[in-house]
Amino acid sequence: MSGGVDSSAVAYLIKSQGYPCIGATMHLYTSGAEGCVTKKDIEDARHVCDLLKIEHRVVDFSSDFDKYVIRNFISAYENGFTPNPCIECNFRLKFDKLFEYAERNGYDYVATGHYAITEYSEKYGRVVLKKATDLSKDQSYVLYRISKERLARVMFPLGNVTSKSETRELAAQLGVDISAKKDSQDICFVPNGDYAKFIEEYTGKKYPEGDFIRFDGKYLGKHKGIIRYTIGQRKGLGLALDRSMYVVDKDLEQNKIIIGDTEHLMKSELFARDVNLLAVDNLDTPMRVKAKIRYKQEETDAYAVMENGLLHVTFDEPQRAISKGQSVVLYDGDIVIGGGIIS
Repeated sequence: MSGGVDSSAVAYLIKSQGYPCIGATMHLYTSGAEGCVTKKDIEDARHVCDLLKIEHRVVDFSSDFDKYVIRNFISAYENGFTPNPCIECNFRLKFDKLFEYAERNGYDYVATGHYAITEYSEKYGRVVLKKATDLSKDQSYVLYRISKERLARVMFPLGNVTSKSETRELAAQLGVDISAKKDSQDICFVPNGDYAKFIEEYTGKKYPEGDFIRFDGKYLGKHKGIIRYTIGQRKGLGLALDRSMYVVDKDLEQNKIIIGDTEHLMKSELFARDVNLLAVDNLDTPMRVKAKIRYKQEETDAYAVMENGLLHVTFDEPQRAISKGQSVVLYDGDIVIGGGIIS
C-alpha cells in the first residue's frame, strides 16, 4: 500500500471480499523526494488500514531497492542503455522480495493496485497475464517479468475496472480524502525528471564531454556527458543544425554521440536478453505476435523466436528508435506471451 488511490481501493475490495489480509507499505528510498513514499503516504496507508480494521506494516526494502533498482539504473545509463526502473522494481521487489515476506508470514497471495488481469486461459492451459479492461491504464507491459509460478498467486483487483474514476469512487467509499490524491508520475526517485543530475549526485562523478558526430562522420560539436542522451532524442542537443536530427547511436569507447535522420532510427529486428515467457514454455519455432518496444506505444505485428538464448523479434514494418535497455513485450491479443530486455 503506497498510500495512494489504487492500493487503497484494492485494500477495500480485498477486505470486502472476505479475505484475511494485512496492508504492507514498502519503504524503498530514503531521500525524502516527493515522488517516493513519504511519511504522509505511510500515514494515509495506515489510516486506510485502521478504517478497514486490518493490520498495517511498513517493510524496509531500501537496501534492495538501492542494489537492484537504483544501481542498475545508473549502470544502464553508464553503459549506453535506457533502463525502465519500474519493470526492475516490480520484478525484484513487489513480486520477489514482497512475495518472500508474504510467504514467511503465512500469506498465500499478494494483491497490488496494478491495472492488469490474471486468469486461466483454455488456449494456453495455465494462468496468464492479460491487459486491463481500461486500456488507457493498462500496465501489463511493466509486469511481464513476474514468474509463472507466482503469477497464479497475484491478485490485480483493478484489472476489470472501466476507468480511473471508478477506482476513485471505490476509494471514496472509505470516507477519506485519499480518493482525490494525484497519480504518481515519472521515476519515483527522480521526481523532477533530471536523471543525469541524480546520477551525478549519487555517484559523485562528472561524466566527460565528448563529440557529437554526424552519421557520415562529420564533427558537429561537444556533448555534455554520454549519460544525458537517449536514442531518438531530438531536443536539448544544443546543436545548430540545418534540419531536425536525432541521437541514433552511442560510441562508448570513444565517448561519441552519433546524430542522424529519422531513417537512421528505423530497424526491422531486435534481440533481447533476460527473457521471461509466461503463456508458453518455449519459442523454439517462430510465433506470430504483437510486439511492444516501450510502455507508451502501441504494439505492432512481428514474429518472435528464441535463438541461442536470446529472443529474436522481426517486425513487419521497421520500428523507430528501438532502445537498448528498454523491454520488448509480446502479446497474443490481450494475453502477454512474455518479453525480454532489448540488447
